[in-house]
This record gives sequence, C-alpha cells and structure tokens, in this order.
Amino acid sequence: MTGVKINHFRIHKILLLALGVWPLQQSNLTRFQFIFLSSILTTQVIFQVMYSIYFTKCTTDLIIKVLSSVAFFTMFIIKYNMFYVNINGMKDLLERLLHVCNELKDENEIAIINKYGCYGVRYTISLIVKIASFDNHNGVFYRSTKYFYFILLHAIAAFIVGATAMVAIGTMFLTYFQYVCGMFKIASYRIERAMSNNILQNINQLKYIFIYKGLICAVNIHRQAMKLLIHSLVFNIETMMLCLNIWSFIGEPQSVSSKSSVMSFKENVEELLLSFLFTCILILYMFLANYNGQNVTNYNEHVFITVYNVKWYIAPLCIQKMMLFLLQRSSKNFNLNVGGLFSGSLETFATLFKASISYFTVIYSTQG
Repeated sequence: MTGVKINHFRIHKILLLALGVWPLQQSNLTRFQFIFLSSILTTQVIFQVMYSIYFTKCTTDLIIKVLSSVAFFTMFIIKYNMFYVNINGMKDLLERLLHVCNELKDENEIAIINKYGCYGVRYTISLIVKIASFDNHNGVFYRSTKYFYFILLHAIAAFIVGATAMVAIGTMFLTYFQYVCGMFKIASYRIERAMSNNILQNINQLKYIFIYKGLICAVNIHRQAMKLLIHSLVFNIETMMLCLNIWSFIGEPQSVSSKSSVMSFKENVEELLLSFLFTCILILYMFLANYNGQNVTNYNEHVFITVYNVKWYIAPLCIQKMMLFLLQRSSKNFNLNVGGLFSGSLETFATLFKASISYFTVIYSTQG
C-alpha cells in the first residue's frame, strides 16, 4: 500500500505485522503467528480459572480477584480475535481511505488531511508510552506455587501480546476516526471557499460554475466520509466495540472491588498496583472510544454549522435552493451507534462510568 498518507500507519504496520494481523500482508506464516499468539492469550485465561478452582481455596475475594484479571485478558482476546475475523473488511477500509486521500489535489486539503493523520500518530505514540510504563504484576496470584517463574513468564507474554494488540488495533481505529474528521473538515473548507465573499460579489457565469462545483465536491467528500464511517468502519467493528464496552463495564468494578480492603491497607501492595492497572486501562479505553465517537459527531455537525454561517442568503436564488437541501439535512441528528445499545459520546462514557461505580458499590457492600 503506497500513497500520500500511508506513513501515518507505519507504527500500526510494525505492531500488527508482529502480531500477524496486518490486513495488507497475509500469508501462512502470519496465520501461524495469529494462532500461536492467540493461544497464549486464551491459555492465560483458562489457567487463571483452573487455578482458582483446583489449586486454591475458593473465597469470594479470590473469585472476584481472578474474575477481574480474566475480564481484563478477555478484552485482549476479543479485540485480537475479532480484528482477525474482520481482517478483509479492514483491508477494504484501508484501500478506500487511500483512494480518498489520493483524490485530493488542493494543497490546503492535503495539509488538512495530513494534520489529522498526525493527530492519529500522536495518539498512538502517547498510548504506547503509557502502556509500556506499566509493569505486569500478574504473577502475584501464584507465588505459592513451585511453577511460579513459568507462570510469570506466561503471564508476561500474554500481557505483552494483549497490550500490543489493544494499542495497535485501538489506535488504528482512532487514526481512522481522525481521517474521517479531516474529511469533514475538508467538506467545511470547500463550502467556505465556494461561498466566500469574493465569489458572491458580482457573480458571473464562471463564478456560478465555481460555486456549483465547490458545493458538489463538498457534498461528495462528506458522503465519502459517512460511507467510510458507517458502511466500512462501524459495520466491521460494531460487534467488537459492543463486546468491549460490555466487558469494560463488567471488568472495571470487579478490578476495584477485588481490593475491598484497600482502605484498611490489608492487601499486598503489588496486588493493589495490579488492580489499579486494570482499572486505569479499562477507564482509559472507555473514555477514548466514546471521546472519538463524540469527536466525529462534532465534526459532522460543524459541516452544517458552516452552511449556516456562510452568506448563502445573498447568493442567487438557484444557489439558495441548493443550500436549502444541506440545511434540511442538518436537522437529522447523527451518532455512532454500536449494536443498538451504545452511541459513541461523552454522555455514554459518563453513563457507563456511573453504572460501573454503582455496580462496584453493590459488590463492595456484599463483601461485608
């Protein structure tokens, strides 16, 4: 894949190649990579469950403690496996995005799309640094076993694979969202340029043609952005996002409540750090997913705000009629809907976070 903007995915390409799930480079070797690494993640969850059942005395605190870790690693499994299942859709998405980018000829428009691509790179680097700064303390559950070092090695490997998948896949979608925002911004730019004061003064035949072409191009890239977003991106990741939102909602309070004795300082410090790590990552995931959904909604609305703000009312009647279609379209609300249950927005994040706190309160109260 070559083109003007593919460099913004170079970090994702490196990480996904290591995981065997880079959409544009699939072979028997990458399939073996996926099977092997997916097995590491799956066996980590299975071992945690088996350990709690057969090798220890089951208590409420231990069950919740293990479930919090299982929920955390299950998020890794969901993201990694479902990305692979939809890998052909991801390939199509990359190709569509490249096609849109290669159609841009105006220097200002290329600068806009580059700017939003750079935002995606910054998000990616920031999250890699944050995740890399966390230590994996998952072995603290098993220190009493003679296979402690083997178990710890397995846990570290599973965490590295899962965290890499989570960051690489999550930031890749985040970069897609940034590109869509850039496309909405280009649509606004085309409307402003077509309906600028200089163009609307002393309109002649050439200016008529310029306005019509400008508005048509603006509508075209807006439609391309919506199609890329709804028919490609959302369709391909809807199930994955729904599962991850649900697991985030379940896993977050369990991670916190498994340390119900934090206030009395009775728990091991490393276990507290592990719980804190799980909770922070789950909250960060929920926030970023919903924040970017909100961001896309805001940029889409900005296109129609631009239509309101330009001096369309002093344009000739035939152009005013054309603008009315855009004004009518703005009356329809747009939200990224996931599985019919969630819409990507800060309000959804606040609702999920509030529900998680309520869930934690119930679990905490049952532990006495």
